[in-house]
Amino acid sequence: MAFHLTAKDKKRSLDQKVLLCCKYYVSESRNRSVLEAIEGAAREDPDSVIVNKFEDGAYNRTRYTIVSYVVHDTTGNAIYSPLLQTVLSMTQVAFSHINLESHSGTHPRLGVVDDIVFHPLARASLHEAAWLAKAVAKDIAAMFQVPVFLYSAAHPSGKAPDDLRRELGYFRPNYKGNQWAGWSMPETLPENPDEGPNTVSRERGITMIGARPWTAMYNIPILSTDVSATRRIARMVSGRGGGLPTVQTIGLLHDDETTEIACVLLEPNQVGADRVQRHVEIVAAQFGLEVENGYFTDYSPEMIVEKYLNLISGTQSLSGNRLN
Repeated sequence: MAFHLTAKDKKRSLDQKVLLCCKYYVSESRNRSVLEAIEGAAREDPDSVIVNKFEDGAYNRTRYTIVSYVVHDTTGNAIYSPLLQTVLSMTQVAFSHINLESHSGTHPRLGVVDDIVFHPLARASLHEAAWLAKAVAKDIAAMFQVPVFLYSAAHPSGKAPDDLRRELGYFRPNYKGNQWAGWSMPETLPENPDEGPNTVSRERGITMIGARPWTAMYNIPILSTDVSATRRIARMVSGRGGGLPTVQTIGLLHDDETTEIACVLLEPNQVGADRVQRHVEIVAAQFGLEVENGYFTDYSPEMIVEKYLNLISGTQSLSGNRLN
């Protein structure tokens, strides 16, 4: 049944600052016309706003940070967010213009629309983020016949995204040692997805969708093209490898002169970028490698809320890529 939004509903939600953030990862960064088409689809509803875009040519991957509000019924249950239709519109364009079989890059991916994660902002709750993640998953699976795997708060048992990725072979390059290209796994999945078919279209691949508390993304360039050394450093820095707790890492080839350690800071207020930067420098020195200053790929939650409110009031314009 269609939801009819009133101006009063919208004003109440904005006044209460019940906002959700969607980080939308698409496997494309080199075709400008495709990205413009995806962004055009996102602009169809002015209540959903792209507050940041991060794109990387070597990775052939772009992430959009999109924000909108949540409307509740009289009992306090979430019933509507403009983000739902915005994400579906972007996905329609992405699947229409991107073929995973012709895609390659130095960053792992499992699908054209590779990952969609929802974070609560301001006064929103993780429960509301999970509600929207599950609604988006159900619609994407039904509309586009794509297998969808849920994670974190959107998954019945809270499965971690890194565990899911390991199960799906996400971290294993399949092309020329350090790159990912096309679809290299079986077309029939070894386990059933949470939504959608258990057979995979080689043109579209798999989509992961989750809901989780805020995580910070911080990338650290290494002045070396030795990917194996960078991966060893990344392992030693990560919590999984006995390094810093609540830090996840992956070492990747980045360009002709550098590799990069991409870091996920699960609790950035506890273990922040400064501490990760210092630890990478110490470990890299053991390999005789120099490290550049890292960079965040997105704004803080507080800045995202501020930018969203400014953008919908028309007082700010969108900027993207590396943040200083």
